[in-house]
Amino acid sequence: MKTRRPPSVSDEDARLFREAVGPVRRAREAAPTPRGAPPPPLPQMRERDEAAVVDALLTAPIDPAAVEVGEELAFLRDGYPPRLLKRLKQGGYAIQDEIDLHQMNAAAARATIADFLAENLRVGHACVKIIHGKGLRSSSAGPVLKKLTDALLRRHGDVLAFASARPAQGGTGAVVVLLRTRA
Repeated sequence: MKTRRPPSVSDEDARLFREAVGPVRRAREAAPTPRGAPPPPLPQMRERDEAAVVDALLTAPIDPAAVEVGEELAFLRDGYPPRLLKRLKQGGYAIQDEIDLHQMNAAAARATIADFLAENLRVGHACVKIIHGKGLRSSSAGPVLKKLTDALLRRHGDVLAFASARPAQGGTGAVVVLLRTRA
């Protein structure tokens, strides 16, 4: 790579420059060198954040519902992005209607779920909750209404996704359903 030389300055250009700039004086020598290297910066905000987390863990009350163990339901229809189900699980959609299946037998629950979904699709609701219970009084076969709800929702073409509710909304005893809305 060739280096270009600056164009030469004529005497006339130099004279005009000096007249435009006026009198000049020589600058002082370079600034004095510092006495020593500055100390490294301290990550004060990070230290405060870490201390706050420790305090929160030690002082926060333990909510047994938050550590609920059970069979969580989750479903996402093929072709939809995983972030949709993640948002649903995190409570990112407002629940617009709900129904409680407690005390129903399987036949009544099946009809109730079908009617409930049809009505909510008709009015344009996008997010609903079905309370099926945890099946604590079920036989050894497990929670009947929970299994029935899971099977019916998976087969329903207008159900985009569903997931067990957050602990404050019923936990594994309820399911939040995202429906296809008609535009």
